[in-house]
Amino acid sequence: MKYDVVIGIEVHIQLKTRTKIFCGCDTAFGAESNTHVCPICLGFPGVLPVLNRRVVEYAITASLALNCEITLLSRFHRKNYFYPDLPKAYQISQYDEPLAVNGYINIANGKGEKKIRITRAHLEEDAGKLIHSGEGISLVDYNRTGVPLLEIVSQPDISTPQEAYDYLTALKAIIKYTGVSDCNMEEGSLRCDANISIKPEGDITLGTKAEIKNLNSFKAVEKALTYEIQRQIKLVDSGGKVVQETRLWDEKKQITSSMRSKEEAHDYRYFPDPDLMPMQISQEYVQSIQETIPELPQAKAKRFVSQYSLPEYDVQILVADRDLADFYEETARLFTHNPKM
Repeated sequence: MKYDVVIGIEVHIQLKTRTKIFCGCDTAFGAESNTHVCPICLGFPGVLPVLNRRVVEYAITASLALNCEITLLSRFHRKNYFYPDLPKAYQISQYDEPLAVNGYINIANGKGEKKIRITRAHLEEDAGKLIHSGEGISLVDYNRTGVPLLEIVSQPDISTPQEAYDYLTALKAIIKYTGVSDCNMEEGSLRCDANISIKPEGDITLGTKAEIKNLNSFKAVEKALTYEIQRQIKLVDSGGKVVQETRLWDEKKQITSSMRSKEEAHDYRYFPDPDLMPMQISQEYVQSIQETIPELPQAKAKRFVSQYSLPEYDVQILVADRDLADFYEETARLFTHNPKM
């Protein structure tokens, strides 16, 4: 039997603010463990969160760059679960009233451009970091707890591992152009999870999906999805059923392995956070942020082709990095008779 592959991707972007989303603790990477913490981000009883205005500004900037509609009234919720790196036993996130909805990114494929829709972009706080020692001991660093994240959730419009790679590459370039995040995967500023399922070719009913975590590079995403497609096809062809679960990518073995059953929304017992007011944003504020967004990679690429008569290959290298693109333009102004040289 032939199968259609259905992939959706969740990306967490760390917003490049100086302080955390609900307290004044430093967000700098690499500090000594448990030194950038306070009673608020450690979840002490009786403390109250205060929303960081710059976080909202950066989140709106990124959402607009991703062609999203900004929701003028949104709300924070408590996502309840117990885990050692979550000191409050709940995470402040946004559930059914997110900051932004209905965005998209265009990626190139063999037939031209393909639109990958974005369901939502919402704000949340990060959890801490577990550090596992070789002696079977796990320690927790809470410095990352409360660091501001923008979660960007795609529609299941991605059909191949290559499209997943291209989507992530395009998204990263757009976010870096806005300046709201450095998107450094090595430092955890950009993290992604992939949801993947298969279904009989042409069938409108989606198959059971598996979520893949522990993806530390875009190449790892591509390889993990390639493996998971073959695993699910072999399983179904042999009469088995795909289980809805969370799986981990093992970089050394180049396989995915089962981690736990996948939680549903009701497992988290979402409810509006009583310590935070609904977030009301004016259209004028959104417009003022819209006016600050720079020319983005795809628009810049089209202009470089028409203005400088550059080949597509050169253009893609130049626009991949905003500083390089700006440097090229400054140079081209001094050498107008031959922009290619």
